[in-house]
Amino acid sequence: MPGNYMPSAAELFRFSPELLLTAAGTLLMIFEAITSPKQKRSLPVFAFLSLLAALALAVAASSDPGPAFNRMLQVDGFATFFRVLVMAIGAVTILISTNYLKQAEHEGGEFYSLVLFSVVGQCLMATANELIMIFIGIEVSSIATYVLAGYLRDDKRNNEAALKYFLLGSFATAFLLYGVAWIYGTTGTTNLSGVRGVLLDPQNAPNAILISVALGLVLVGLLFKVSAVPFQSWAPDVYQGAPAPVTAFMATGPKAAAFAAFLRITMWAFEPVKNHWIPVLWFTAIATMIVGNFAALRQSNVKRLLAYSSIAHAGYVLVALTAASKTGTEAAMFYMVSYAAMNLGAFAVIAHVARKGERRVEIDDFAGLGNRQPLTAAIFTVFLLSLIGVPLTGGFFAKFYVFKAALDSQLIALTIVGLLNSAVAAFYYLRLIVIMYMQPAPEGVDTLPEPSLGIRTALVACSLATVVLGVFPSLVLDIAGRGASFIR
Repeated sequence: MPGNYMPSAAELFRFSPELLLTAAGTLLMIFEAITSPKQKRSLPVFAFLSLLAALALAVAASSDPGPAFNRMLQVDGFATFFRVLVMAIGAVTILISTNYLKQAEHEGGEFYSLVLFSVVGQCLMATANELIMIFIGIEVSSIATYVLAGYLRDDKRNNEAALKYFLLGSFATAFLLYGVAWIYGTTGTTNLSGVRGVLLDPQNAPNAILISVALGLVLVGLLFKVSAVPFQSWAPDVYQGAPAPVTAFMATGPKAAAFAAFLRITMWAFEPVKNHWIPVLWFTAIATMIVGNFAALRQSNVKRLLAYSSIAHAGYVLVALTAASKTGTEAAMFYMVSYAAMNLGAFAVIAHVARKGERRVEIDDFAGLGNRQPLTAAIFTVFLLSLIGVPLTGGFFAKFYVFKAALDSQLIALTIVGLLNSAVAAFYYLRLIVIMYMQPAPEGVDTLPEPSLGIRTALVACSLATVVLGVFPSLVLDIAGRGASFIR
C-alpha cells in the first residue's frame, strides 16, 4: 500500500461495522475497569446492542459494494452474507452467556469484549480479497477464541482446552502462512484477484506442482479451522473443556468465517486449477463425514457428541465445495446459516441443563427432560431433528441443496456416502430424544430451574430460524444466490 494512501469516505463506510465493533470492544474493557459491580450488569447489553448496530451497518454498507483499502477488502453480497451471519452468532452467544457467567461467578466485560474482537476477525476473513488479510483475520479471531476457551481460569478443563486449542491452532496457522509465502513466490502476488489473473494467463502460469503444494499448505490451515479430517482431533477435547457458550460460539462463528475464506480462495482465486484441489476435497469430505458420525456413536458426553457431529457437518459442507459450482457455493452458504441456528440452539439447551460447573453434560443427565421441562425438551427436539435433516426443518433443505449440488456435478459416489452417513447420524440424535422422553430422570437430581431470559430469547430465535428455513428456504437461498454471483 502506498505510503500516502488515504481511504475514501466510501471505503471507511464499507469497513464501518468492524470499526464499530473494535471501538465497542475497547470501551467494554475500559468500562470493566471503571464501573461498579452493579453497573457491570449493563455490559452484556452494550455488547449485544453493538453487534446489532454493526449488523445494521453491514446491511447498509451492502448498498454501496466495492473494494476498500487498496483492494485488500471486498464488500459485496458474499461478504455481507457472512458478516451478518457471524454478527448474529455473536449476539446469540451473548444471550447464552449472561446467566452462565453469573452462575459461574465470572461475570466480566472482558468476556464480551473478546467475543466482539473475535467477530471482527471473522468479518475480516469474510471480506478479505488478500491472503495476508485472511491470515490477519484468522489470527484476530483465533487469539480471542483461545482466551475465551480458557475463560474460567480456575477450571482445569478450561485451561486444558485453551492450551490444546492454542498449540494446535498455532501449528496449523504456521502451515497456512507458509502456504501464503509459497503462493507469493510462485505467482508474485497475494491478492486473490491477482492470483486468479496469473493462473488464467497460459504464458505466465506457474509450475503446476509448486502451485498445488502452495495451495495444499493453505488448505491445511483452513481445514483445521473447520475441524475436517485429518485435522479434527482438537475439536472434541476443546469443545468438551470450554464453557458451553464458548463451545457454541467456536462451533459456528469461526467455522462460518473459515468456510467464507475457503470459498473465496477455491472458488475464485484457484478456480482455474480446480482439477488440482477437487480430488483432495473429495477424499477429505468422505473421511470427515465417516469419522465424525461413527465417532459420535460412541459418545456419552453431549458436548463431545456434538463436537463429533460438528466434524461430520463440516464434511457435508465440503461436499458442496467439492461440487465446485455456483450451486454448490449457494448450498454451502445456506448450510452454514441452518447449521448455526440449530447448533447454537442445541448448545443453549446444554448450557441451561449443565448448570454451574457443567455437572450435567452426560447423555443420561437429559433423561426425563420431557417431563421436567416440556417446552425446553420440545425445542431441543426441533434442533436435533434439524441436525438429522428431517423435513420442515432447516437441516433438511441444507442437506438437500448440498446433495443436489453434488449430483449436478456428477459426484454420485460422494452423494451416496453422504446420504448413508446421514442415516448413521440419525441414530445418535434419536437416542437423545428417546432418553429425554422415554427414560425417567436420575434419582437425586435437583430441580432444574426455568431458563433465564437470555436463554429463552436465544432458544426462541434459533427455533424460529430453524423452522422458517425449513418452510421458506428461498428467503435465505435467494440472498445466497446473489452473494455467490462472484462465481464464474
